[in-house]
Amino acid sequence: MIHFVDVTVTSSEPAVTHVIPGEAKVTGVTSLGDDVFVVRYDQSQQVEVYDAVTFTLQCRLSVPGLGTSVGLAACASNKCLYASGYSNDCIHRVELTGSNAVTEWSVGHYPEGLTVNNARNVVVVIRDERKLQEFTTHGTLLQTIQLQPDIDYPRQVVEVTSGQFVISHVGTHHRVCLLDVRGAVVQSYGGTKGSDLTKMNGPEGLAVDKHGNILVADYRNNRLLVLDRSLTSAHEMSVSVDGGLKEPYSLWYDKSRGRLYVGEWDGRRVIIIDHLKDFTASHV
Repeated sequence: MIHFVDVTVTSSEPAVTHVIPGEAKVTGVTSLGDDVFVVRYDQSQQVEVYDAVTFTLQCRLSVPGLGTSVGLAACASNKCLYASGYSNDCIHRVELTGSNAVTEWSVGHYPEGLTVNNARNVVVVIRDERKLQEFTTHGTLLQTIQLQPDIDYPRQVVEVTSGQFVISHVGTHHRVCLLDVRGAVVQSYGGTKGSDLTKMNGPEGLAVDKHGNILVADYRNNRLLVLDRSLTSAHEMSVSVDGGLKEPYSLWYDKSRGRLYVGEWDGRRVIIIDHLKDFTASHV
């Protein structure tokens, strides 16, 4: 059962790390309440649903035609789940009110990361066309934002409090960029790929805390980087987990519950960090 309850975190307990293991690479993770939704690189056409308290599998949602998906987002207001269909250039919408009915609509070529914005619409990264598309919850196209040519392989997107978007991208540059409403780069972090704090190697998943700090899954460097809201400085968030992080790929941060979810590519785990009030800690 999906619980649509808003909870404000007041606990001062230290952060606690839990692990949900799996058999396939994790390509997307999100949550609503204590329900955790996971897609994997396994062509199962299913979304796994776990309990964030017991860490047990509750059910699997069938999403016919989904294929490979590298983007997952949930909306409490519209009571639905969105998954980007990388294999078929569609967004799949799953009702979460009991019927689990699935609808879909076509988008640009190779949709990747997606997010629910402040207007409760879904915004998706179109990789091969280097653009963002914004749709209503039922698939009406509201706007298209064309990205600059040097953002050659855009990956993930989140909205910040200003209403602007932050994206990660790879290719010639490995960067995280703040975009204005027209898609122009306002500020960026990173450059040529590398492993020191000024560089990244495969920035993928993104998350934002209540202060505007941006967490980046620095995939090939097996680490999480925290960028300040101005994208001018960074520190590494070290995660206490057996064997260390193994290619962190997808991120989701539930601000209301203070829970960070990390989906791993190589490790095939979903790591849940509870009692995390923001991203300022260097070690959790």
